[in-house]
Amino acid sequence: MELKEKLVASFLAFENKVSVDTDTNVHDIRSNAFDHFEQHGFPSKKDEEWKYTSLKSILKYDYNVFPEAETAIEFATVKKYFLHEIDSYKIVFIDGVYSSFLSETSHEGYDICLLSAALKQPKYKPVVDHFFNTIAGKDNSITSLNTAFSKEGAYINIPKGTVVPKPIQIVHFSTGNEAELLLQPRNLIVVGENSHVQIIERHQSLSSNVVLTNSVTEIFANKKAIVDYYKIQNDEKSASLIDSTYVQQQQHSHVSVNTFSFGGNLTRNNLEFFQEGEHIDSTLNGITIIGDKQLVDNHTLVMHKHPNCESHELYKGIYFDKSTGVFNGKVIVEKEAQKTNAFQQNNNILIDDGATINAKPQLEIFADDVKCSHGCTIGQLDSDALFYMRSRGIPKREANGLLLYAFANDALEKIKIPELKTRITKLIAKKLGVDLGFDL
Repeated sequence: MELKEKLVASFLAFENKVSVDTDTNVHDIRSNAFDHFEQHGFPSKKDEEWKYTSLKSILKYDYNVFPEAETAIEFATVKKYFLHEIDSYKIVFIDGVYSSFLSETSHEGYDICLLSAALKQPKYKPVVDHFFNTIAGKDNSITSLNTAFSKEGAYINIPKGTVVPKPIQIVHFSTGNEAELLLQPRNLIVVGENSHVQIIERHQSLSSNVVLTNSVTEIFANKKAIVDYYKIQNDEKSASLIDSTYVQQQQHSHVSVNTFSFGGNLTRNNLEFFQEGEHIDSTLNGITIIGDKQLVDNHTLVMHKHPNCESHELYKGIYFDKSTGVFNGKVIVEKEAQKTNAFQQNNNILIDDGATINAKPQLEIFADDVKCSHGCTIGQLDSDALFYMRSRGIPKREANGLLLYAFANDALEKIKIPELKTRITKLIAKKLGVDLGFDL
């Protein structure tokens, strides 16, 4: 049975199972989303947005759609996957099931808890009805599939005038108890006026068994809110991830999403920003370092709808072996969005002849008083710089590593959590196979 057919057969059973936990409104949202997925199915390379990324290799498996029980994991076993150097809130899932043992949630002044609780408890209903599935792409069949089966994930609601004192970590583990597992987490994040939160998200397989994660996150930043979001993607080669994040910003808000893609088999990042007021700042940063036959596809969209707003987008890619990178970045400036300042840059280095990058930076400008720029570079290491470093006694391997680190460094500068910056730097050094030789 093909995966689509299995999902169609499974949806009725899923709805019957969760209907007692949700109200009619969520039921209707799920049903409409599934109708859209059933009509359109999984995207193929015939679709322009998926021209360079085929899902055939990851859709051939007989995935278990309904993992049931939590598998016990000792913290010592998975400690290295957490940012354990600092205190933080944690929302942890094991094979799609919430782990109370590994988590630290809160309802003290703000809600850091589970989407399943928000969907079934009346006190959360006003927030869920107002925000849930309002910006997630309804014309995106992969997002529709997640919406149809949405049940569990992180629910974060930060009220007006609140600074969350420590970061929030959202971590999804897959144990390998299932030979082939499909996970569909859904996150709903609402940040009130003049509030500030930092969030770190990670998906991590603990075995070589096949896992496909179709994750959707909706982020709402109200007036003067500040949201710093970090995605760490360093999974096993048997794991694939389709990550779709939708961000809506109100006036004077600042949202940054930083994506670090180092592992996994196939990774597709869909990131869309919608600016709904003046004096908004949107930041999109990404670093990709992959090898073997890995593929990372970054698709971004920034919608400038109002005057006096900014967006800053910088994606760096380093590709080894026969790896493939895709960058498709679109910035749209509507007629009313005068005084817009939009910057988009994509820089790539191909280390080996078999590596490939497909880049398509795009600007659509309908306003006449704007400052907008975009650019893309594809090249190799600077031979003159390499020669200079080797002439000063630096071995070739270390010289290569230092040059590649310097290439990615400006994207690293956007990380506002020092311990996380140190962790990412170490991951980069490991990916490049060098000891950088100094503290960072």
